Amino acid sequence: MKTIGLIGGMSWESSLKYYQIINETVGAKLGGFHSAKSILYSVDFAEIERFQRQDRWEEAGQMLAEAAKSLEKGGADFIVICANTMHKVADDIQARIRIPILHVVDATAQRVKDAGIRKAGLLGTRFTMEEDFYINRLSQKHGLQILVPDPQGRELVHRVIFDELVFGKIRRSSREKYLAVMAQLVGQGAEGIILGCTEIGLLVRPQDCQIPLFDTTRIHAEAAVEFALKD
Repeated sequence: MKTIGLIGGMSWESSLKYYQIINETVGAKLGGFHSAKSILYSVDFAEIERFQRQDRWEEAGQMLAEAAKSLEKGGADFIVICANTMHKVADDIQARIRIPILHVVDATAQRVKDAGIRKAGLLGTRFTMEEDFYINRLSQKHGLQILVPDPQGRELVHRVIFDELVFGKIRRSSREKYLAVMAQLVGQGAEGIILGCTEIGLLVRPQDCQIPLFDTTRIHAEAAVEFALKD
């Protein structure tokens, strides 16, 4: 079994789900007392959030690269960045380490394509919904057609993430607003919805929607186990 290097803390609420899903999946696959070999480096999200807000991505990348180097030195065989938005600097991190990064977009896109879906809605932070690093990888590398909410919808989705979900606040009113945004995407032809922020799965559940939801936290965590157990 390979050792998984987790860069977490962005937020710790979703990092907890990564750890839980990874170990539950290993237990289900191997049985008995098995759990995952893993090392967690948890950053202070206040520092990362400030870099995001101030558009200081190079500094954010340097900080996460140092975390990745520590995990590599500690014996990790590959890296999992436990946050969708911070994959914006994944290439910068990869350039500074020798072990591979398991990219959340690649794992998610494969799951979407396996479901026979080619047109999907995307929810996430405004960085994920509005910048090229995420959407372009989904479309150009994997051939998916991606829909995002209108400006008002993007503002709502982003605000709920940073004002509520990263603090573990799960509100029915916010779930209803998210479902309304998702319904608009379905009206535009979305065949499935990518929950492209690791906290959104805490709010929106598969039973809340009539089309498939792709929870990137679960998909990424399960992909990490598959990679860790591969010969």
